[in-house]
Amino acid sequence: MSAHRSDQATTLREVLARHRPRIALAVGLLLLTLLAGTALLGLSGHFLTAAALAGSAAIGFNFFGPSAGIRALTFVRILSRYGEKLFGHDVTLRIARDLRAWFFQRALPLAPLRLGRFRIGELMARLMADIDAVDGLLVRAIGPLLALLSLCLLATVIAMAVLPLAGIVLLMALALIAALAPWLAARSVAALEDERAEARTHLRATVQEGIEGQQDLVAMDATIAWLAALDGRSRGIAHWEDRRKQRLALATAAHGVVVAFALPTMLWVLLSGVHAERISAAAAGGLFFMTVAVLEACAAIAPAWQAWRAAAVAAQRLQAVVEFPVPGHHEVGTHTPAVSGALQLQDVAFAWNGTTRRVLDGACLHVAPGERVLVTGDSGEGKSSLLALVLGLVTPQHGTVSFAGEDLRALDPVQWHARLAWLPQDAPVFSGSVRENLLLGDPGADDARLWQALAQVKLDDRFRDTGLDTWVGENGATLSAGQSRRLALARALLRDAPLLLLDEPTEGLDQDTADALMRDVAEASEGRSVLIISHAVLPDGVVDTRYRLRDGKLLKE
Repeated sequence: MSAHRSDQATTLREVLARHRPRIALAVGLLLLTLLAGTALLGLSGHFLTAAALAGSAAIGFNFFGPSAGIRALTFVRILSRYGEKLFGHDVTLRIARDLRAWFFQRALPLAPLRLGRFRIGELMARLMADIDAVDGLLVRAIGPLLALLSLCLLATVIAMAVLPLAGIVLLMALALIAALAPWLAARSVAALEDERAEARTHLRATVQEGIEGQQDLVAMDATIAWLAALDGRSRGIAHWEDRRKQRLALATAAHGVVVAFALPTMLWVLLSGVHAERISAAAAGGLFFMTVAVLEACAAIAPAWQAWRAAAVAAQRLQAVVEFPVPGHHEVGTHTPAVSGALQLQDVAFAWNGTTRRVLDGACLHVAPGERVLVTGDSGEGKSSLLALVLGLVTPQHGTVSFAGEDLRALDPVQWHARLAWLPQDAPVFSGSVRENLLLGDPGADDARLWQALAQVKLDDRFRDTGLDTWVGENGATLSAGQSRRLALARALLRDAPLLLLDEPTEGLDQDTADALMRDVAEASEGRSVLIISHAVLPDGVVDTRYRLRDGKLLKE
């Protein structure tokens, strides 16, 4: 159910808003913990002062009432603190779950176009560090600040009621802390957080590129240079972390200075009040200890405010990933696509945002039901743009892309993608078993269906002895390039889709392996429409119709 709710959310604010009742409960428990702790110290000060003035031989002094109150407040503080930790971390984990679901659901459908502008290291930094900053917003920022605000208001009202001058002193001290601590802890935090994020991005990218290119680094004797770059990235992160700690230390020092002046001033005001008989000595003791407790609790303002500002910057970075403008963006359609039909491009003109060159200009294409069509062309001619249009990721500036006579812009994108089986150029083989890789194509497929798909791509004999639970390793480490490509093709064929899209299906394969794979594709896709994008020469009989993309137009060969 939470996954469905995350799919409906469009902003981070909406994701967080779903948890308002649990957030309110956690903040309430945190406030109760602070109130119990403050009341405990205040009552203890009142009790100790009164007991000291009464002496051990005092007759009629009530020792039991205050001691019972102290014990009750102690238990309340213990229980509320336990509840605050329990519910606070529960709602934090729920927010973390929904944030990740929201991010993936918003970003992944547009990954071929919108995420290509990010390095993998930067995406990892945003996915891990930025989401961690946002999902900890309750525990590290919102909860403490709201609870402290309520505590300070209540303490000021009590002090004003007991001794107005003491209330004024407390109010001035709290106002100074509230002004200085956030300013010193979080000034220019947006620039600082951006620099920290950039440093994390460079470090993660350097580590990942070093791991992926380990063999090349060793072969080119570049390991030492890579380690030096890694060390430099690490020092960059340490530099910005030190800057954050310095600002937090300044805020803590400012808090200490305010407290150093406020407590003696409060003590003088209270002693003067006792001397003038405007307040009893026991009440003065309780008020002083309450002031100590409130000022001590206010030490959490600086780190909480810094966490709040950091989370705000992280939220903007996350939102920037999923709100980047999409070329040819259009309103989402609602129509259900036909079960089968012809795919057609009619006088299509398309140019990417920020460019004037039309990669497609008056392009026309017709793929009849059950027809296999090949589109060839030189690099940069627009073959990837053609696929993006068919996938519905972008829309043409002129002309139409239609299926069964209906414009793709009118179709529900989720249902349209269900009509497609797509084998991208770099289709991955995931770390796991053969079964787990195949089930991505059809989660409900039984073993018989999985074996059938493997047989369609002539891969069943490879796993007949070891079974469907054979481990294939990360990126298909235990398979050859041809076997990995066939496994990815079997996964695509498992989708009960009328249209099969193949993007450079023979990329990276030798000619014999490529020819054998394409013959198997022709046989396995019998009855389906197939659109193949490739610059390779395919064997005779694999396709029915051939087009060449040149100068923005599709020319039938």
